Amino acid sequence: MNTRTRILKGAYALAEETDWEAAYREYLPRVYNFFCYHVSDESLAEDLTALTFEKAWRGRSRFRRDLSAFSTWLFTIARNVATDHFRRKDRELPLEAAREQADPASLEETIQHNHEFARLSSILSQLPARERELVAFKYGAGLNNREIARLTHLSESNVGTILNRTIEKLRMQMEANHER
Repeated sequence: MNTRTRILKGAYALAEETDWEAAYREYLPRVYNFFCYHVSDESLAEDLTALTFEKAWRGRSRFRRDLSAFSTWLFTIARNVATDHFRRKDRELPLEAAREQADPASLEETIQHNHEFARLSSILSQLPARERELVAFKYGAGLNNREIARLTHLSESNVGTILNRTIEKLRMQMEANHER
């Protein structure tokens, strides 16, 4: 057996060792939140999350634990799914959106939640793409600065600086909108 064959067999063994059920339970909320922050649409975030896990499952043989952490590999897939989404010109409105009906018992809570989500989404949408993506990784996906740095190819201190400035900018805009 040559060296290349041994390396490939070892890589497949590492990929097969992953407990996919546990990984799904752990990362599903983080990937979903990443997309919620990134696309500002909960239904679309669900679709993109499902697509991310589908791509991860199909590409599981390419995961190399010896090259990167599972979270880095998964969020690289999520980042690519988001990029592909924004590249598409034809956006489709899901059929479920036309049929949604509010629960009368929680109508006030739903309205308040939707209002706050819309305010934050509006402010986030005004950010440059890089800042929006960093916020999505940090607060949506719950990644630390080191993980974000690996995904974005920025230095860890640069990620922290950009996030600090972005959060300050968001706070000021939220306060300004609240005073109106």
